[in-house]
Amino acid sequence: MIGPKVKPGMVKTLEGNSLTVTSINCVVKVDKANLTKTDILADNGLIHIIDTVVMPKK
Repeated sequence: MIGPKVKPGMVKTLEGNSLTVTSINCVVKVDKANLTKTDILADNGLIHIIDTVVMPKK
């Protein structure tokens, strides 16, 4: 189950684009990528793992 810190909605990337986070029946998606792991502590904050590469929109 995905942790409570991941909330559905629009999120902004560092380069200024937007990604859509959805949650249906405990399946969380970031655009078309599936969220597989959450809340991993890194040197620069928390990261979340997805199962595919998300490319910026042109």
